[in-house]
Amino acid sequence: MTKLILSIVTTVFISLSSFAQIPNFSFENWTTVGAYEIPNQWGTMNNTTKTFSVYTATKGTPGNPGSSYLKLTSTTVGPTVVNGIAVSGKLDSISKKPISGFPFTGQPASFTGKWQHMIFGNSQGSLKATLTKWNTLLNKRDTIAIAAQGLTGMAMSWANFTINFNYWSSNAPDSCIIELRASGSNPTDQDYLWVDNLAFTGNVTGLKNQNAMINSIVVYPNPGSETITLNLNVKNSSRSLIELIDISGKVILTKDLGIIQGENKQVIDVSTIASGSYFIRVASENGTEIKKIIIE
Repeated sequence: MTKLILSIVTTVFISLSSFAQIPNFSFENWTTVGAYEIPNQWGTMNNTTKTFSVYTATKGTPGNPGSSYLKLTSTTVGPTVVNGIAVSGKLDSISKKPISGFPFTGQPASFTGKWQHMIFGNSQGSLKATLTKWNTLLNKRDTIAIAAQGLTGMAMSWANFTINFNYWSSNAPDSCIIELRASGSNPTDQDYLWVDNLAFTGNVTGLKNQNAMINSIVVYPNPGSETITLNLNVKNSSRSLIELIDISGKVILTKDLGIIQGENKQVIDVSTIASGSYFIRVASENGTEIKKIIIE
């Protein structure tokens, strides 16, 4: 997995503009749905638990600052305990994973806010902000940066938190998803996480790929017809594979290289592949490199 160094980090600042980057960042805006309320622009488990008149996401007052904040509480519903979860966008209540987030193009240094939290079992909750960018070649989202922290101990009164982003790519993101969880994978009744005043602070510049997976990659002949040869110079030892991908993003061919490092030569048989434009992707746990090729 490619790691990047934040070579220049500007002075951290907190301003109204940084708060405004996160929809309903201070949980001041709520919508009444039947017998319960939901925080605007946030997905919760309330639509699933409403049948039992139990709600894991509720409005707390007063805010810190403001008039309200978000209370996430893992709660017993029938034979199970439902985790208190909120996602900045849409939440899949079955998988309990985010479906979508919100548009975002910044490169912040940190994810900040205020919290209170406590668990009654041994499965701590967490906060996570993920910056992503749509990859039109592979038809999927690439992770740009993650700020994540598991809750430890307890915070029985309002406290500030700051979670630094770890950047995996120097590309600018186009979206963000924030996940807030009162418990981990094994929730206990009444585990809670209260949050308010969320923000992105600071800005990173000069992101440099200091641990590029491949120093060089040469593909020949290009165009090719029977075979294509890849000369790789792999910087860091890691398990790697080669994928041939068509222009729709479908993987046509895969070759597992095992663990490699240094100079490496690979020959790919493309004699049965239809003519056209393709992409060769060399992927590993340390990152990916892509080259465009033509098969005749």
